[in-house]
Amino acid sequence: MRGLFDSPIGKIEIHADSEAVIRLDFIGDNNDYKLNDKSDLIELCKIQLDDYFEGRILSFNIPIKLQGTEFQKKVWNEVAKISFGKTKSYLEIAELIGNKKSIRAVGLANGQNPLPIIIPCHRVIGSNGKLVGYAGGLERKKWLLAHEAKFAKSESQLEIFL
Repeated sequence: MRGLFDSPIGKIEIHADSEAVIRLDFIGDNNDYKLNDKSDLIELCKIQLDDYFEGRILSFNIPIKLQGTEFQKKVWNEVAKISFGKTKSYLEIAELIGNKKSIRAVGLANGQNPLPIIIPCHRVIGSNGKLVGYAGGLERKKWLLAHEAKFAKSESQLEIFL
């Protein structure tokens, strides 16, 4: 099943099976793209995406199913723990999964995250604090970090991106 969500950073295609949301894809702003399978999961995902973009929620509470290698899932699970309005570096994620030499592999896994925004891969930055790599494009990453800085409850290093 697939559905479409119009976000402030472009259209997002939502993929779900009968049990969980399995993928989000940025598809640009093609006005001819019509898609809206009927699914409670897709509707719940749309509601939570809308709440996220309006600043009403800081994390998602929808059933998801990760499809990837064990290494990728390990990385994505660490990335999912990064709090709203915070960032971690690729090196920090590599250290958290127990292999600081896996920085490049962490970057590759992060770039293949099937659930951007829900698993907040935009919160992963370079060790030097710079914005590097984002499958949805660096402009989207910058927008998402600035959005979260606006709604974060505490002082955050994200202010440097505004």
